[in-house]
Amino acid sequence: MKDLFGKAILDYQTNNNPKDLITETSISEEDEMSVAYLFRTFDAMPAMEQKALQMAKGKTLDVGCGAGSHSLFLQNEKNLEVTSIDISANAIQACQLRGLKDARVQDIMTLENEKFDTILLLMNGAGMCGKLKNVPNFLLKLKSLLNENGQILLDSSDIIYMFDEDEDGGKWIPSDNAYYGEVVFNIAYKGEKELPFDWMYIDYNTLQNAAIANGISSELVMEGEHFDYLARLTMKN
Repeated sequence: MKDLFGKAILDYQTNNNPKDLITETSISEEDEMSVAYLFRTFDAMPAMEQKALQMAKGKTLDVGCGAGSHSLFLQNEKNLEVTSIDISANAIQACQLRGLKDARVQDIMTLENEKFDTILLLMNGAGMCGKLKNVPNFLLKLKSLLNENGQILLDSSDIIYMFDEDEDGGKWIPSDNAYYGEVVFNIAYKGEKELPFDWMYIDYNTLQNAAIANGISSELVMEGEHFDYLARLTMKN
């Protein structure tokens, strides 16, 4: 892994001639993403992210924290104890430079012996599962890191809208038995390309079914205008 996403974040933080990231997926064209967006303040965040941050309480784990903007708000404005983790060493270096007190290079699946009141997975954080078959293990891992009255806050999108409709209003979905929310992501930065990686957008019903199957309650907190949503998962009593 070249860690281009993290490199872009660190370049922006250290004023090292940052450029736009070029992203492309198996179902969408090339798109430019401004790295500056990852450094947004609370006021510039989408309403759904603001809502999640307002709901965060207690000891909080920010999974896939990126440039650390969500964590910074919780640490500095809400005075919460925040642990920020990402698999990108460059991104974590940027987080530390921005003043995060507990930012670590860490894969959520190998985090042990800690408990949290809130686990955040924002900017489609559940996508790191990559494939639908990985969701049960992922949810059980998150559950093992929760305190008794803890909560998981995550946002994602139902990308069914990206598929063409036929005359009856049905959707043309590739029939290779894969879940339609599974995509392959490509990232390029300053002329370098990252190896393609699996990513997933999970629709709410699929998430809820997976949660229930693994002893977790699910609640739809908010729906956005573009097939996106914020969900809250809690332990079943």
